[in-house]
Amino acid sequence: MNSMLLAFGALDARLATHCRLLSLRQHEQQVRIGVHAFERQAPQRLWFDVDLCVRLEQAPAARDDISQTVDYDFIRQTIASAVGTQHHELQETLCDTLLAAMLRRPDVQAARVATRKPDVYPDSASVGTERIGIKPW
Repeated sequence: MNSMLLAFGALDARLATHCRLLSLRQHEQQVRIGVHAFERQAPQRLWFDVDLCVRLEQAPAARDDISQTVDYDFIRQTIASAVGTQHHELQETLCDTLLAAMLRRPDVQAARVATRKPDVYPDSASVGTERIGIKPW
């Protein structure tokens, strides 16, 4: 079994038993990012994976209504805002910025953010970084 919720639960069991996991996978944006000269010539593809542990009382899904959970648009809008139009040197700092933004939401108890550049090296599928953060209960 490959479950991010269980992975979070290994860090703190309450994340698996008291939260719902919301995920966005391989969300693609054109981003001005990189330290190499060839990366500064034009925006490049960047993939974003985001997992959010949302407390069940904040996302009970007791009714089939969007008000009963966190709208995924928030994740996409947060990514777009962080990416902006400026040049980013490092994936690491962009990833850190996104993680902090996800954790600022009061209903998010924990988050994982990963970024990957698929077009940097011809002999690699992608290069990337990942961060996880958990708020105190």
